[in-house]
Amino acid sequence: MSASHNKQIYDVVIVGSGAGAMSAAVFAADKGQSVLVVEKTDKYGGTSALSGGGIWLPNNHYFRNKGGKDSHELAMQYLQHSTGGRVESERLKAYLDNAPEMIRYLEENSRVSYAVAEKYPDYYQHLEGALPGGRTLDPELFDTSVLGDEVENQRKASPSTLLMGKIAWTARDAHKAMARESGWRWMLIKLMLRYKFDFKQRKKTRRDKRAGLGGSLVAALRQSMRDRNIPLWLNTDFTDFVMENDKVAGIRVTTQQGEQTIYARKGVIMGSGGFEQNQMLRDKYLAKPSRKEWSATPPNANTGAALVAGQKLGAATDLLDWCWWAPTISVPREDKARGVFAERAFPGAIVVDGNGQRFFNEAAPYLEFGDAMYRNHQASGGKSIPAWVIFDASFRFNYAMGPLMPGQIMPDSRLPKDWHNNLYWKADSLDELASSINISASGLKDTVAKMNHFAQTGVDEDFDRGGNVFDRYYGDRNVKPNPCLAPINKGPFYAMRMDAGDIGSKGGLLTDEYARVIGESGSPIKGLYAIGNCSASVMGTSYPGAGATLGPAMTFGYIAANHIASQASEADTSEQHQSVA
Repeated sequence: MSASHNKQIYDVVIVGSGAGAMSAAVFAADKGQSVLVVEKTDKYGGTSALSGGGIWLPNNHYFRNKGGKDSHELAMQYLQHSTGGRVESERLKAYLDNAPEMIRYLEENSRVSYAVAEKYPDYYQHLEGALPGGRTLDPELFDTSVLGDEVENQRKASPSTLLMGKIAWTARDAHKAMARESGWRWMLIKLMLRYKFDFKQRKKTRRDKRAGLGGSLVAALRQSMRDRNIPLWLNTDFTDFVMENDKVAGIRVTTQQGEQTIYARKGVIMGSGGFEQNQMLRDKYLAKPSRKEWSATPPNANTGAALVAGQKLGAATDLLDWCWWAPTISVPREDKARGVFAERAFPGAIVVDGNGQRFFNEAAPYLEFGDAMYRNHQASGGKSIPAWVIFDASFRFNYAMGPLMPGQIMPDSRLPKDWHNNLYWKADSLDELASSINISASGLKDTVAKMNHFAQTGVDEDFDRGGNVFDRYYGDRNVKPNPCLAPINKGPFYAMRMDAGDIGSKGGLLTDEYARVIGESGSPIKGLYAIGNCSASVMGTSYPGAGATLGPAMTFGYIAANHIASQASEADTSEQHQSVA
């Protein structure tokens, strides 16, 4: 970054550099606005770069082109059921109207490239309007060599989103491998050989030249910004808004050169993430216990600056007691916790509380699972945070769990020594295992006996695990009669600690159908827009499908950019009329 930024006035200033913020920058630039993007940390990409990169877009043309059947009406029915009246219908309608347009525009005018994950089901299969697949789009791999040295400034993907912690793949590839669909072994061999034989890249770095998932989306958006010469300032920390004539006229930031004021002629778009990395705000708003260290988001990045500054302006807020919950596992020497998304559905692992009892369907969506951890924690007298994932030697050999790759490729002898009794616990009997992690041995043995019976009959009589198409998405299709259930009977037995983590906070500044921040008076705060996790989610307390965080962030970025441009053109027209008069 240069020693000083001489241009301090832009049409649109965007705070944050995740998928929503960078999409908004592309849309605003294409509407003829001068745009600046500022990022607090020394890396661009935010939580988006660590994510699966999927976007949940009902009624998209990718699915239609493959003969899929969806409609605005069906999607609205599903969203109204899943959000349960917590979200204004105007905002839901704005999302459903604009999301298909947004992705078509990006496909035709940027480097972003998606394909439909047609087997990825909506999360709430019991609700009217849910589909068994077709609404989640998965990024294609992106060749980052076009970025040159700029790729070094991108936040690195989480090891949990890479094959063997280093090889890029798509969510469709990952599903094929985890569900052990036909051809999965050959696919993995091809991916590994492609990585290994990229000699030019291997000489330089272990990092895969190709990016997948969230890394692909972020790299494609960054290159789309570069194509438009949109400046991105790193190490630029937003501190407050500049108000002039009852309008947000810019922002104050702290850079390595000191404090600066940047003016925005037409609008400020906040895309700066939630507040989950701010322990004081967690303590103030979220259920207890709650630790920022349990979050799977970038440490020190999402500290709620937009929320605090917005509240000073009198902005209304909503959903502040909610996160995008996801159970997490903390790995020694890693700077953030890892979300546990797919592995809970694999057959032969269960999650229990301190009483040794299951409390929820392990294969359920991660938001609901995290919420269940809190609800059971209250009901069980503080016994399910942390919870414990339990599995046996057969599971250990065949499947991954967090950073533990299947034992057939990563036996215990190859695991770091300090992981034992720290990341995982191991014992020859269930009694001994329960004792080592301080949970009820009799409770655990009863639970395992019951689960072994369920595995035989194929029916989980307690929580119906594997009873719907979403549960079975990550189940092992070769396991009968239920791909999510297998016995736990072969020692040694294993346990891993699972915390009540998150992939971002869900509540924030309340916005309207144009992404404008609403004041407590009910009127929009002029010149201020918010998208992504610094705004109260359009999904309410629900998580309708994979990509229901990024899809709205990018769509409301599109809506905000279009609204700013339309307001600007109306103002220009009005000025012309006045000068003629």
